Amino acid sequence: MDRVPNSARWHRWVFLFVTVTLVASIVFISVAMALAPTEPDPARPNHRVKGDYVLMLAQCVLGVFALALPSMLRRRVQLEVPSNMLILYAIFLYCAIYLGEVRAFYYNVSNWDTILHTFSGAMLGALGFSFITFLNKTDQVPVNLSPVFVATFAFCFAVTLGVVWEIYEFTADGILHTNMQKFGLEDGTPFLGRLALRDTMKDLIVDTIGAAVMSVIGYFSLKYQKGWVEKLLLKVHLHR
Repeated sequence: MDRVPNSARWHRWVFLFVTVTLVASIVFISVAMALAPTEPDPARPNHRVKGDYVLMLAQCVLGVFALALPSMLRRRVQLEVPSNMLILYAIFLYCAIYLGEVRAFYYNVSNWDTILHTFSGAMLGALGFSFITFLNKTDQVPVNLSPVFVATFAFCFAVTLGVVWEIYEFTADGILHTNMQKFGLEDGTPFLGRLALRDTMKDLIVDTIGAAVMSVIGYFSLKYQKGWVEKLLLKVHLHR
């Protein structure tokens, strides 16, 4: 009988914990949203209204789907995600959705959003290296490609997805009247002028920094055959 690697065992427990947390949050948010007022109360400026819970509910539902996505892709397209990457992925979703939105860490913990965006930029950079292997239908980064080219592609790939995410936040804020781009205080007071742009520009900057760090690590890994980036690669098994 084959032994299950420790990392695989850990990722299952982490996924279970985060899934249960998000599902419980969905139940709690649904009840709270039904009882919450529609308009803010000037006497209770920090009291959440229905619109706040709409964002939290949507994020939790998307989080549950995101947790199920690796398993779905593994069955449908034989996509293999390293266990260590899965653990980081689940922890990121927990920190971004449950702690960030449900527990309001974005407002109550300094630089929480900055830390997550830097981390996500690095993870997307790692995904960029994997995308190179998908395009070339191989399980390893092709040796005929220049490490500079591969690292540059991974960097551009990550930054582009960071921009797409900011477009999503801008669109959601406009349609659902949420505050994902943090253009105002938690009580709804809007920022003015350059201050309103600060969160979005900061997110793009730290996304770029995270992507740049991962790209540099990947470059040296490929240049000197260290094998670091290969441990993070997603693989598609074309033949079973």
